[in-house]
Amino acid sequence: MITDLYKQKTSLELSWQQEHNTHGRYTLDMVRIDSKIRQVINEIKHEEAKIATRENAIADSAPQVSVAT
Repeated sequence: MITDLYKQKTSLELSWQQEHNTHGRYTLDMVRIDSKIRQVINEIKHEEAKIATRENAIADSAPQVSVAT
C-alpha cells in the first residue's frame, strides 16, 4: 500500500514537471497537481504512523526474559 502511494506521488511530480516544461509557467493544472501531491503525502504520513504504531505495539509486547544464574 505505502509503495503504491510513493509511486503515485512520483507520478504526480512527473506530471507537474511535464506541465511546467510545456507551458513554462505555473498553471491552474499545476495547482491541482500540487493539491493531489499534498493529499498523497498526507496519506503516506498516515500509513507510516500506522506502521510505526504497529511496530511499537509488537516491540512492547515482546516477552521479557531474564536469565537467573
